[in-house]
Amino acid sequence: MAAKKPFALRLDEKMMKAVEKWAADEFRSTNGQLEWIIREALKKSGRWPNDLKPNDSDMN
Repeated sequence: MAAKKPFALRLDEKMMKAVEKWAADEFRSTNGQLEWIIREALKKSGRWPNDLKPNDSDMN
């Protein structure tokens, strides 16, 4: 598992509530949900690093 780098993220309250609900609906932590959203966007845009398989992360 790769080391995780802390990162401060500011979201407006409505967006944060929506992410929290989505995470709860999918039985993920809010952080895990944000990682999943970002990973899926990277894969969809073709920007996921070629040296990483989608399963290389602990949050699938």
